[in-house]
Amino acid sequence: MFNMEEKKYSILVVEDESAVSEALGDKFGREGFEVFLAKDGAKGLEVALREIPDLILLDIVMPVMDGITMLEKMRKDKKGKKIPVIMFTNLSDSDRIKEAQKKGVNDYLIKADWKLEDVVKKVKEKLDI
Repeated sequence: MFNMEEKKYSILVVEDESAVSEALGDKFGREGFEVFLAKDGAKGLEVALREIPDLILLDIVMPVMDGITMLEKMRKDKKGKKIPVIMFTNLSDSDRIKEAQKKGVNDYLIKADWKLEDVVKKVKEKLDI
């Protein structure tokens, strides 16, 4: 078990569905994470480069800027090159997933296949906590 008191980990959730975003934000907040929320890729990119979260949960299909475009732009910035990203999507489209992997996504989850506890577990595994 880890002690969140030693370091407060931060997570950025970039998700346009309010119910999903709020549920993830609440769950990670209760787990002791500092949580940042963004409703589209443009806002997500801005928050990611300003706050430099420990990990980003990133939806693919969003208004203004999709997740793959956000990931591509973030990876071009020195501050955004190494932030771990887990794509979180309703799509099981292997072409989009392959495209995301080429652009530097660390992992992906299909929304319908996961419970909140599973998402938290996956994030903690990625952060090695």
